[in-house]
Amino acid sequence: MVLYLGIDGGGTGCRAAIADARGRILGQGTGGPANINSDPEGAVVSILAAATGAMVQADTTPAQVIAVLGLAGGNMTEAARRTEASLPFARCRVLNDAVIAARGAIGEGDGILVAIGTGSIFAVQQGGALRLHGGRGFLLGDEGSGAVLGRTLLSEAMRAGDGFAPDSPLLRDLRDRMGGFEGIIAFGNRAAPAEFAQLARRLVEDRDDPAAMRIMDAAAAQVSHAVEVLQGTGDLPVTCTGGLGPFYAQVLERRWTVTPARGSATDGAIAIARELGVPA
Repeated sequence: MVLYLGIDGGGTGCRAAIADARGRILGQGTGGPANINSDPEGAVVSILAAATGAMVQADTTPAQVIAVLGLAGGNMTEAARRTEASLPFARCRVLNDAVIAARGAIGEGDGILVAIGTGSIFAVQQGGALRLHGGRGFLLGDEGSGAVLGRTLLSEAMRAGDGFAPDSPLLRDLRDRMGGFEGIIAFGNRAAPAEFAQLARRLVEDRDDPAAMRIMDAAAAQVSHAVEVLQGTGDLPVTCTGGLGPFYAQVLERRWTVTPARGSATDGAIAIARELGVPA
């Protein structure tokens, strides 16, 4: 019996679900971070851990599975093809994680997806055509994402320590906890995007701190501007997903219709896998 595996892999973790031809979920699994651009070897380990957990529950083998994987870094063609070649499934397709998130959240209708967790990416679907925007990674893009928010928070803590920005209790606490400027710099030299994203929790926990409000207001303005550009002259419904999705949904619903996701990213991956047909 052919089964369909969907995997959603991002900078923080990897989730897998396996379904039969009717879409009934037979097994699920989880793994670690799965960014095939920044850590391809680690991503494959995470993918196999998540897939194995799902296949054990479903009592199946890779030879019986058609897999679609939506992965951070999946927009990098060479990395995607290399990952496909390294996996044991009967048929395998690697996509950008925003593609499966959009399919799961929007279905086949029109709308805008704002997917923001460790990283960020936007998608617009109209008339069955899907366009992706942003998602250029932690160093060059991912506006509003947890990783960028964490990096901004640490940068602001150092700027405030130099007297170049207003200080606050949150910023002072970060400098103390991380060992001052040297500790922050040492962290920045070694930390992965997911580790920066962990720091974004402080912005939510200390949301009344003046620095937290400045940083979050600036991020919300960036995301709002992106949605405004993508709307053009239309009025498409907006769906927000990811760990920071609820925060941005509250901001965006002041201007546009915000609708809940119809399904998960793994639902989207399974739907695409079912369209690929049966293995040769």
